Amino acid sequence: MVEQHKTIIGQLIRFGLVGGFVTGLYAVVYSPLAGLGIVTPQIANLAGYFVAMVTGYVLHSRWSFRDHGTRDNTARTTSRFFVVSLVSLGLNALFVFILTAPNMLAGPWWWPLVPILFVTPLVTFSLNRLWVFA
Repeated sequence: MVEQHKTIIGQLIRFGLVGGFVTGLYAVVYSPLAGLGIVTPQIANLAGYFVAMVTGYVLHSRWSFRDHGTRDNTARTTSRFFVVSLVSLGLNALFVFILTAPNMLAGPWWWPLVPILFVTPLVTFSLNRLWVFA
């Protein structure tokens, strides 16, 4: 039981480090595009998503969840990771819409970064651990 808790804690720490890095990449792409008005916040969200998804798959599969599950079916793992990344995209798009759309809260471009930094990673960690890399 103690060993299982250590494993989960290790995965959570690695996921947090990689997730922080990947989320930072997302913010680096999203912020100038949305903040400078180069594109709409939703298009900036999509651009950030693509960068984060590709980087996240490589780092999470090779490091975050390296000791968890099997890698005998790469196609299954990859397709499940893609589904979870679509959940992530959907959550982030929802946050961007609710917090920045003129017919919703009409907040500044940076408001969605708060739930994107704190809510989305918790959801994706759970899905990756329990389903993708199980």
